Amino acid sequence: MRVTLVVNPSSGKGRAQEMLPQVAGRLRDDGIETEILLSRDFDEAIAMTRGAVDGESDVLAVMGGDGMMHLGVNACAGQDRTALALIPAGTGNDLCRGLGLPPFDPVAAAALIAGGKLRRVDLGRINGDRWIGTVTATGFDAMVNHRANLMPWPKGGLRYPLAALAELRVFSPLSFRLTLDGQARDLDAMLIAVGNTSSYGGGMKICPQADPTDGRLDVTVIHPVSRSKLLRLLPQMYSGRFVRDPAVELTRAAEVSVEGPGLVGYGDGELIAAAPLHIRCEPGALGVFVPSIA
Repeated sequence: MRVTLVVNPSSGKGRAQEMLPQVAGRLRDDGIETEILLSRDFDEAIAMTRGAVDGESDVLAVMGGDGMMHLGVNACAGQDRTALALIPAGTGNDLCRGLGLPPFDPVAAAALIAGGKLRRVDLGRINGDRWIGTVTATGFDAMVNHRANLMPWPKGGLRYPLAALAELRVFSPLSFRLTLDGQARDLDAMLIAVGNTSSYGGGMKICPQADPTDGRLDVTVIHPVSRSKLLRLLPQMYSGRFVRDPAVELTRAAEVSVEGPGLVGYGDGELIAAAPLHIRCEPGALGVFVPSIA
């Protein structure tokens, strides 16, 4: 088995670099010969992940946060020559959560290459050229993601909720055109989230019932509410209880389009594109190592 491990050593405030010797040791103990590549920046990480697939590695392993997972997904999606292994070392690790991997144990995640199973899972494909493993955010959540990315402090898991509180002070409902499997409607909403897996923002279960093997995308709409009510709903997103509120609408579709003035989409925590956004579920688009019981 030819394994290429691409690492963002700065992920998790340096946790990736700190844990790398243990991860490499686990792979060695499992008899897996691994080429380890340390990326210095985002562009180099893109080149390394794509190079591993183009070079016909059997497995591309990515170690870091959700940004590295996103690069791994986009390098391996839509082909069956190279499988993906996810080794979490960031602060959010939402794709690992959604696929049943241990989100804060990189050594256990690395052990799945030898001791887990290879599973085909769905992906979302945006505008035909970007692949998303977790959630595509539009509206309030996208603006929070943008604000969080610009914040120099804090670096850990508190950044997203702090950004949410800051954005809440100035936010008002947005106008959307939402199309589900060809059926369009116009509405105002706080946000529309389109999920292949359940969570974003470090464990916020915005699409709590999402299943990355059902051939459908879960769509969560939060209709207009007061700022105080949205503030009360935000903590409930970590448990998924917010869906009980009558302002929350849940549905599913194989194809979703989101349009509206000034809207942008964030997927896997990364800026994807300005609206219009067309998101299609691509069943079984990715081969990834998961626990044997998943």
